[in-house]
Amino acid sequence: MDRPDAEPASGQQVRAEPASGQQDAGQQGTADPASGQEGGAEPASGVAEQAAGRERAVSGTAAGGTSVGGTGAGVTTPQSPEELSRAGWELPWAESPFSRASPQERAELEVAFATAMRRTGSLMQLMGQAAADRIGINNTDLNCLNILSFSGHMTAGELARATGLTTASITGVIDRLEEAGFVRRERDPHDRRRVVVRLSLDKAVKEVASVFVPMLRDWREMAARYSDDELRLIVDFYGRVEQVFRKHLIRLRDE
Repeated sequence: MDRPDAEPASGQQVRAEPASGQQDAGQQGTADPASGQEGGAEPASGVAEQAAGRERAVSGTAAGGTSVGGTGAGVTTPQSPEELSRAGWELPWAESPFSRASPQERAELEVAFATAMRRTGSLMQLMGQAAADRIGINNTDLNCLNILSFSGHMTAGELARATGLTTASITGVIDRLEEAGFVRRERDPHDRRRVVVRLSLDKAVKEVASVFVPMLRDWREMAARYSDDELRLIVDFYGRVEQVFRKHLIRLRDE
């Protein structure tokens, strides 16, 4: 039977009464290599398995769980961050997504969303490093080359602002990329005082794009599964993700 609803003070943890002497087998296991938390590793695409595991871990096993907004028996919130950690989760933001304002299903989706974003970010960094190793340049230089490829040419100052690197650091990046043949410095024909860094397209296509072609093919096959409207939604989503990243890049640089 659930305890009467009582909203705890901010920052106070609500402790659960012990369950019937049995612990959910899904709450302990091997370390998750992606997050460093305890818990069984979950496949990246196993959304159904993730939802089922979370339901067992945070809603179905605590006999003395606290009900969510008086929605009825059997709907419980996790009793502490430690319980989420034991289930293989770490709170992805400062406030628990398991709030009175959201149904449990929505809260679980928010956790799955935040976790997917974190895993994707980690995989993108690993992919960037592996690609840089294959090409024979460092990860910072590859990232600058990627940013430069969107327009094909930028000044050193523009590239420094886009990447957050200092003027001295960006000069070193351009020197290395020019020596490797990926870029060249040119005088701006409209203002001879300005030096433009221009992408050497043939070299970039041959040695950089070729590394990513197999992944781009897989992305194309994946995109073919979606309708035009669904792809528009996905493109809009990634545009919003980009805005969030830009916002927090500025925040971290200004602090």
